[in-house]
Amino acid sequence: MKELEINHVYKDYKLGNKSKFNALNDINVAFEKGELVSIVGESGSGKSTLMNLIGGLDSDYSGEIKIGGIDLKTFKEKQLDDYRKKKIGFVFQSFNLIPHLSILDNVTIALTLSDVKESVKLEKAKTILKKLGLENQLKKKPTQLSGGQKQRVAIARALINDPDIILADEPTGSLDSATTLQILDIMKEIADDGKLVIMVTHSEKVASISSRIVELSDGKIIRDEKNEKYKAEIKETKLVEENAEKLEPKKEKHLSTYSSIRLSLHNMWASRTKNFLMALGVTISLISMILMLAFGSGLTSYIDSLAQSYSSPTIVTVSKSTGSAENPMGAIMDLISPTPYADGEIETVVNDINTYLDENYSDLDFRIDPSQLDYGYSTLTAAAGMGGNASATINFDVNGQEKSSGIFYLYTTPPYYTEEQLLAGSLSGSPTQDETTGESIGQIMLSPKIAEEMGLENIEDALGKIVTVKVSYSINNIPISINEKCEITGIVDVNMFATSLVMYVDYDYLASLVSEQGATLSPTSFYIHTDSESTTDIINNYLSTTEGYTGSVENQMASMFSEMMSTFSIALAIIAGISLIVAMIMILVVLYMSVSERTREIGVLKSIGARKRDIKKIFTTESFLIGLFSGIIGVIFSAIVGGLLILLFNSLLGFAPLTFHWYYFVLALGLSVVISVLAGLYPASKAAKLDPVESLRHE
Repeated sequence: MKELEINHVYKDYKLGNKSKFNALNDINVAFEKGELVSIVGESGSGKSTLMNLIGGLDSDYSGEIKIGGIDLKTFKEKQLDDYRKKKIGFVFQSFNLIPHLSILDNVTIALTLSDVKESVKLEKAKTILKKLGLENQLKKKPTQLSGGQKQRVAIARALINDPDIILADEPTGSLDSATTLQILDIMKEIADDGKLVIMVTHSEKVASISSRIVELSDGKIIRDEKNEKYKAEIKETKLVEENAEKLEPKKEKHLSTYSSIRLSLHNMWASRTKNFLMALGVTISLISMILMLAFGSGLTSYIDSLAQSYSSPTIVTVSKSTGSAENPMGAIMDLISPTPYADGEIETVVNDINTYLDENYSDLDFRIDPSQLDYGYSTLTAAAGMGGNASATINFDVNGQEKSSGIFYLYTTPPYYTEEQLLAGSLSGSPTQDETTGESIGQIMLSPKIAEEMGLENIEDALGKIVTVKVSYSINNIPISINEKCEITGIVDVNMFATSLVMYVDYDYLASLVSEQGATLSPTSFYIHTDSESTTDIINNYLSTTEGYTGSVENQMASMFSEMMSTFSIALAIIAGISLIVAMIMILVVLYMSVSERTREIGVLKSIGARKRDIKKIFTTESFLIGLFSGIIGVIFSAIVGGLLILLFNSLLGFAPLTFHWYYFVLALGLSVVISVLAGLYPASKAAKLDPVESLRHE
């Protein structure tokens, strides 16, 4: 049986004008093992086309090409890949070595695609390279070798899988005379080992040492003759050891994940500057995303902690609310214009809560006693510049000169305020009498802003000062005008209103002043004293599901700022997300360009049996590693930058508005990998679909 039979093979190329070019026309020829064949002819005669068909690189032809009696036309794509991997060895005129791989890796690449054990690969490669005189060049790169040495490496790569057929395209075309003879001697030795060697050549010198010459012209065989002077030499030691795996076929293996990672790392290192800049872009995006999330979380936590510091675990604050998902401005309006409770409304709310407790917590001993409620009132004033309902000022004497300042917020003292909320002084209470004049003097607490307004260096100096409070507003269409002398008894730590003048007054005292004007003060909130923190939580949870009610002013402020920070954080995250999308596009472009730059390399891999899946795997693994390294670097630098910012903020502000959660880093790492892999899908698919013949011609 002939090793290779070609029967009635035709090959046409489609031209741009829809016409056809007949490259091969009724080719009929057969070859046996041990032959050293030279296919000669002018350029365009069909030599390379015939070699591509024999090598399984091109399947678009008519006729039969039989290997060991089996027609290549019956092979599926995977079988053709295995055919090129096991049966065919290519030797190219331009060597087509992969520049960023060592000589050893270039030779073992075909075995890598078959997932051969590392020890077996090294032993086989070193044996062949030693016989070819390259035992001292294993770790060098192709650019460090001479032309003759490169061609020997290419021959070693072709022989590593012990193929039955060697196809050499102008194997001496770019070599000098002395090196040409050395390469031809190697080719003859391969043929003498019993392999079929087919060389495509223009050189008469090459043809003269062949056992057979086949000449093509215009796609037809015009000469097929044997060289009577050719003498085969059977050597005791073969250039290529017989492959034991061929004698005992095993389950076919393909490119492993480990080998894919190794190849990808080589590729990435070869383009390290480009990959570093690409990874840097992704890293910056990840750092910004993590920091944005940390700032949003940190500021929200800080605001929540402030609100919690102005509350009690055994007091429930119930205020009216107009805010909702459909009316997000309601929370702001609740602060500008708090809604007072109508007559009987508080009793209804209390009854509803008690009913809820009866139905759902019958074993709970606590029930609300309406007689033990405390009440509160608050309003944002015109001084706040936000359309508040009241006009409120505070007048005081500075070195004999009367001055005034607008009150930003008028607030009755909540029952959960303790000495902890004070920077100085004591909690205010009911009015006292001036021992000298017997005049009634109210007691108020103010925020630290009063010291600045009075020109005082220390806030403690404001304690005991007598000021005049003037408030004008309307209750139920009854105009109220309050003009009272008051003593400053305490300075309240109000971080949430740190730059504003806030006044705290006893509810009963304020109610009495309003009553003197012929009106009744309707509370804007009331306070429930519970028996435990768990009971407080139960009632608060109930209120959170009941539309129309909210917590204290501090909670309203915290809720408002939390919503603002949440929106701000989302906006920042979107910006960071956009930067990640830009990074994804950048990765896609770079990998797409990489496909173009490595087109010939892809053609070489396909010529030695790489499947589409193998090519995809290499490029996808590369994009995965880019994402992984970018993510790791981004996480590390985010932690470093975050730590420095925390130190900076603590030194400047006394607190750090950043909260880092572990899942931020996991999210960043995951996103980095995902966007990189997604960006690499199209370039990987494009690389896998490249035509091997066109790829090998690519410059």
